[in-house]
Amino acid sequence: MLRLRTICPFSWRVFHFRPFSCEPLISQMGKCRNEEQVFDLIEKNKAILSEEQVGYAFNILWQFQKQKTSSLRSIEYIRDHPQFLILYNLTVNKMEFMNDDNLVNVLYITRQFAVEAHDPLVEALVTEAWRRLDRFDIHALSKFSSCLVDQHLYFSPLMGKIADIVNRNLETIQDLRSLSVLMVSISSLTSQRFQEQLMNKTEHLFDTIDSSQVNIARRIVQFLRNIKYSYYPLLERCNKMFLSNMNNLDLESISKILSLYHSLQFHSFEFMLMAKKRLTEMIPLFDHPASFVKLFVALGPMAGPKEKTQLESTVLLMSEQLTGQQALAVVGAMEEMETRDSRLIKKIASILHKNLDNYKPVELLKISQALISLHFQSKEFFMKLRELLLSYLKISVRPSEISILVSAISLLPSPHLDEAVISRIEAVLPQCDLNDLNSFAMSVLRWIQYGHVYLDSTTGKQLKLLQKLDHYGHQRLQKHNSLNLLWEELRSLKGDWFVESLLEETVATLQCLMDEINYMNVAGIASFIARSNYLNTSLLDKIASVVLQQIEKIHPFAIFAIILPFSILNYDPPQRDEFFGTCIQHLNPYLSILDPLMLVFLGFSLAIHEYFPEDLIKTIFNIKFLGRLDSQLELLCPSLSTRVQFRLMELNRAVCLECPEYQIPWFHDHFCQQHYNKDIGSLNGAQQQIYKMLAEVLGGINCVKPSVFTPYYHTIDFECILDKRKKPLPYGSHNITLGKMPEMRWEPNAPRVGSNLPPGTERIALEFLDLRAFCRNVPHLKGKSAMKKRHLEILGYRVIQIPHFEWNSMVLSTKGARMDYLRERIFGDGKS
Repeated sequence: MLRLRTICPFSWRVFHFRPFSCEPLISQMGKCRNEEQVFDLIEKNKAILSEEQVGYAFNILWQFQKQKTSSLRSIEYIRDHPQFLILYNLTVNKMEFMNDDNLVNVLYITRQFAVEAHDPLVEALVTEAWRRLDRFDIHALSKFSSCLVDQHLYFSPLMGKIADIVNRNLETIQDLRSLSVLMVSISSLTSQRFQEQLMNKTEHLFDTIDSSQVNIARRIVQFLRNIKYSYYPLLERCNKMFLSNMNNLDLESISKILSLYHSLQFHSFEFMLMAKKRLTEMIPLFDHPASFVKLFVALGPMAGPKEKTQLESTVLLMSEQLTGQQALAVVGAMEEMETRDSRLIKKIASILHKNLDNYKPVELLKISQALISLHFQSKEFFMKLRELLLSYLKISVRPSEISILVSAISLLPSPHLDEAVISRIEAVLPQCDLNDLNSFAMSVLRWIQYGHVYLDSTTGKQLKLLQKLDHYGHQRLQKHNSLNLLWEELRSLKGDWFVESLLEETVATLQCLMDEINYMNVAGIASFIARSNYLNTSLLDKIASVVLQQIEKIHPFAIFAIILPFSILNYDPPQRDEFFGTCIQHLNPYLSILDPLMLVFLGFSLAIHEYFPEDLIKTIFNIKFLGRLDSQLELLCPSLSTRVQFRLMELNRAVCLECPEYQIPWFHDHFCQQHYNKDIGSLNGAQQQIYKMLAEVLGGINCVKPSVFTPYYHTIDFECILDKRKKPLPYGSHNITLGKMPEMRWEPNAPRVGSNLPPGTERIALEFLDLRAFCRNVPHLKGKSAMKKRHLEILGYRVIQIPHFEWNSMVLSTKGARMDYLRERIFGDGKS
């Protein structure tokens, strides 16, 4: 018999003994009303069940399971049932005879029933599927790939084989549902060229799917998140599908979409507004901790004061029922919400304390960051957390995990590390990428900051560690010969160490690789340059050139990021008018759908560069638009909301001063008065020096006014007035204490500050420009400072800017030299 089976496998399959008809038994299974009835049929017919009936039994059991609300109990009940063991053994014996769809479906369902990945049945099913892989159709292939993802086999040779099959057959694939599953599964193994092909294919097939198939759209966004690429054409189409189906989206779907958008930094005002409304309606519907925690995490960061209070009070009431993972999710959301409810903070911290031993290193970092941000204080909690982090650190071998642990330790009170731990960090430095090195460096800088409470020898070792970090950082940069690989490490870098130690060489490396800048990475590179404040004209010229050559491939949503470095760094590319004109023209058709927040920032960036496109300005300063913006501000955290309001005020001021022909009214008096009536600081050391010397140069303290507000609320360091013979004119009694800001004086309806002065009189604004006013690497005035000078001149001032590098130079090292410098700048002849 065995010999016959070996010689004639095909005949054996065809003539394998089975009941004459499997239809009656399958029909009986289809009529079952619960799992017990299915198991009864399995018990009665176990001797004659065919592979098709086995597969159908699994399918029926899974259909019942999907209808359950309390899934864990049902899963355990089914998996531990005696008849499930019979089904298990039948599958082992009959999988060879199952068709492809049946085989993959059984594998999928066994994993849903929590059968472990290392279970012999699962391993056998995966092996059998691997053997048949090349003949799988697209549906079976996609389902099998999702089973491998469920087993965390993202980088396995088997997943690599699936990626190769998709690559070879991409042109013939017409099923976007299956393709979207495969894209998510193989995303870790795709090259940039393959990613482009997948995105192009997805765009081509997008119109073939029904507008209600939101899961396909969600998987497409998940693929983009996995490859860390905000491909706006697809994001926009997926977002439209989400919006049209918002009433049908459940809590799980909305939560996932919000999380994906956050990871991609994709801002959809319409989606957030509709999601907030939908989630707010769900607040009374959930009283189970698992569901309510998910709602708290999704809605909390964008909730208004009323909803925020309701969420916090409800989660406090059910806090005793929270698991460790649920408490972790809650504390992360509380950090985003800037929660100040001390009872809730202490309660969640107590749950975290009980579960500390169960958290992974990255989760311990999240806990440290959140509790420090929430100003939580507990010596006992932080001591246990520190001990746990140190115990992990002593056994950890992966650089990324070690950097996470060290970062968490450095955040805690008294962030002291002993010599053994420092040696452990040094041991992994050669394996670290730029992100790990940067994380270590920021931690070391925190230790040094607290170093005064420790022995000098420990601080000395930390300084030596910083030097080693510098060495390995430079070494890592020198090895890069691909812009895309370098960009993967640069995209999230920030902090003092990177700026001081590696920025110059990083920009030089980018310049060497700038021929690789294209429409896909140009916005990212531009954003990096804007953040760095480092002026490299070759890179900016290359960015402008790429934009002009490939503008049709660049999505309008990316234009703001591209324009930003030119505005911040106050740089004109050789084709200035063509570059800005092309960007503006590319944006115009999208003005009505662009995010309000983005439009405000975009308008301000263009205004810095003296561009005021009429369509853009009229779109922003419109009652309907401002109403949409107000609605969006309600979704933002207080700090970001204030920043947006400031940008709108600054844009309003720029338009009023530079484009009066647009007849846009100034409507920020109340906002400015509210803000500037608060304590806004004091004169710094250099300003106090200048104040005293100006008083001497001008003939008395009553001839110079510090910290002046102009019309439209520009602030200037010092103001003085000269008559037509260049003699200083005294002000009235100032009643100013040196080092303190004066009370605000506002002259309403004064278009020019000199309009009420005698003829020939000039009002002078003196500004001390510190480091922030200039590019990091060269003494080139940045955009905002140049704009302010322009505005003050429009208001009637003669503007004198005093750069820090001139005031603090060797030439002006004496008081006499500085006095002469001020006389020369004010009077122009070196005499008073």
